[in-house]
Amino acid sequence: MSAKNLSRLRRARQTRLKIREVGAARLTVHRTNTHIYAQITSAGGDKVLAAASTAEKDLRTQLKHGGNRKAAQIVGQRIAEKAKQAGIEKVAFDRAGYRYHGRVKALADAARAGGLKF
Repeated sequence: MSAKNLSRLRRARQTRLKIREVGAARLTVHRTNTHIYAQITSAGGDKVLAAASTAEKDLRTQLKHGGNRKAAQIVGQRIAEKAKQAGIEKVAFDRAGYRYHGRVKALADAARAGGLKF
């Protein structure tokens, strides 16, 4: 594992410890070069309450490329819709150690615009 990835995981661990103290549902983001994934897990971390990604079949037909900001915005909107259906309004944002810019920021802004509070 690269030093860069180890640093990212270290940052992620610190964030997750803080979120566990607060006891809120967690909106987690994972990104690869080709896709971006978002899921909301319960406060205990044992149950996935909602999930959205560019790997979903209906989104793959809609998007030419799943690894850009436009795709991240669509995933942010979808995760907000699914959270509302599940009755979730407030979450803690777990960016998994990724810097808050680009695709991660686009997803977060779209989720906020969709009605999620964090």
